[in-house]
Amino acid sequence: MGDFVRYHYNGTFEDGKKFDSSYDRHTLVAIVVGVGRLITGMDRGLMGMCVNERRRLIVPPHLGYGSIGVAGLIPPDATLYFDVVLLDVWNKEDTVQVSTLLRPPHCPRMVQDSDFVRYHYNGTLLDGTAFDTSYSKGGTYDTYVGSGWLIKGMDQGLLGMCPGERRKIVIPPFLAYGEKGYGTVIPSQASLVFHVLLIDVHNPKDTVQLETLELPPGCVRRAVAGDFMRYHYNGSLMDGTLFDSSYSRNHTYNTYVGQGYIIPGMDQGLQGSCMGERRRITIPPHLAYGENGTGDKIPGSAVLIFDVHVIDFHNPADPVEIKTLSRPLETCNETAKLGDFVHYHYNCSLLDGTRLFSSHDYGAPQEATLGAHKVIEGLDTGLQGMCVGERRQLVVPPHLAHGESGARGVPGSAVLLFEVELVSREDGLPTGYLFVWHEDPPAHLFEHMDLNKDGEVPVEEFSTFIKAQVSEGKGRLLPGQDPEKTIGDMFQNQDRNQDGKITAEELKLKSDEDQDRVHEEL
Repeated sequence: MGDFVRYHYNGTFEDGKKFDSSYDRHTLVAIVVGVGRLITGMDRGLMGMCVNERRRLIVPPHLGYGSIGVAGLIPPDATLYFDVVLLDVWNKEDTVQVSTLLRPPHCPRMVQDSDFVRYHYNGTLLDGTAFDTSYSKGGTYDTYVGSGWLIKGMDQGLLGMCPGERRKIVIPPFLAYGEKGYGTVIPSQASLVFHVLLIDVHNPKDTVQLETLELPPGCVRRAVAGDFMRYHYNGSLMDGTLFDSSYSRNHTYNTYVGQGYIIPGMDQGLQGSCMGERRRITIPPHLAYGENGTGDKIPGSAVLIFDVHVIDFHNPADPVEIKTLSRPLETCNETAKLGDFVHYHYNCSLLDGTRLFSSHDYGAPQEATLGAHKVIEGLDTGLQGMCVGERRQLVVPPHLAHGESGARGVPGSAVLLFEVELVSREDGLPTGYLFVWHEDPPAHLFEHMDLNKDGEVPVEEFSTFIKAQVSEGKGRLLPGQDPEKTIGDMFQNQDRNQDGKITAEELKLKSDEDQDRVHEEL
C-alpha cells in the first residue's frame, strides 16, 4: 500500500478478447497502488508482487467496473483477466540500498564527501534492463563525490567504499532522474541499479601517504634533498594493476632526490628513508601525473602506489665513512701513510649485502702503494692511518669509487662497503725516488760502485752494488715493485748517453739532480 509501481499488462475478457494493453501503447503503467487510483481488483492483485514477477489476475465485476462497465470498452458485469509483469517498485520512504559484493582485506581509505573517485559501473533498471556501462567506453567514470556532479543516490551510495570494493547500489527515482527520466534509456520514475567497482579515490587536499613495510635496524642516516639514490620499485594503481617495475628491467632506478627529476610525490616520499628500508608510497594524482595521466598505463587522475626498496644513497659531498672494528692490543706507533706500500685483506659488497669481491678468493692479501692511484680513491683514503692488524669498515660513495659508470660487477653510482684488515706496511719513498739511503751515501760513490776499477760501471756492476746496499741495510728500493725492474730503471736514469755504462761524470744523486733543477728554474 502506498508503493509506486511500474508494470506492463494485457487485459482480456473470459473469451480471450483483448480490451487493453500497455504493450500496445509502448508505455508502462506508473502509478501508486492502494490509494484508489486503480480498480480495487488491480490494487489487491498487485500486492506482494516482486520485480520481474508475472501474475494472472482474475477480477470479478464487483472489484472491476461493476454493473456499469466502461462505455464502448468494458460491458457491465464483466470479469476481467490481467496478465501483469512488475518491472519496478519503490516507496517515497525508500533510501539508497547498498549491498557490498566484495571488499578487499586491506582498505587504505574510504570515500568521503568532496573526494575524487574513479570507478567502473554497469547500470540497469530494476528489472535488469541495461541502460549504460563504463566498461564499453574504454575508461573509468571519474568525478567528485558530494559536489552535485552525480545523481544524489550515487553520491550517497559511493560513500564509505574502499578501492577495489564492489557494490550493488539501488537508487529510488526521487534520488535519481525522477519524473523526467533521462533520454530514451531511463524512463520516468525508474529505480536504478548500479554494480560499481571502485578503482581509486583521493582528495585534492591529500598529501603523500607513507607506510613503512620494513625498517632495517641501526638506521643512522636518512635521505635528504640533494642525495643521489638507487632504489627498486613496483608501481601499481590503487586497484592493484601493475604499471611499472624496476625489477623487470633488472636495474635500479637511479636519481637525485628533492631536485625535481621525478614526480613531486616520489620526491617527497623518498626523503627520510633509510638504506635497506622498504616503504609504500601512495601518491595522489596532483603530485603524480595529474588529470592527463601518462602513456597507456597510467590513466588521468590516477592514484599511484609505489612499493620501494631503497638500495643505497649518497651525497656528492660525502667523504669516506670510516668505522674501526678492532685494533691490535699492542701500542701502534706507526700507521699507514701516503707512499707506504701495504698488504691488506678486504671484503667488498653493496649496501644491500650483495657480495662483490674479496681478497680471500685469491688466497693472498692485496697490495698497493698508497697515493699511487692504483686503487679507488675511497679505499686509498680508508687505508691511511691504519695500524698493522687493525680492521676497519669503509663506506665509499661512488664519486670516490667507480662513479656513475660502475665497473665490472659494480653497478653505476653504487655505494660500496669494505671490510679491510691491514696485514703489513712498508715506508714508502718520496715521490720520484726509486731508492733511498738510510744514512749518508759513501763520500766517493762512483769508486765504491766501480767494482773492477776500470772507470766505468756496466749494468751488472750497478745491480750488484745496489743489491749489496739493500742486503746490508744501508738503503732500500721502492717497495711493491720488481727489484730487477727498479734497478734497471735506476741504471737507465744514470746512463745518460745510453751507451750501456755509467761514468763518474754521468752519476748523480737524485737529491743533487733536484737541486740543480731548482737552480735552473730560478
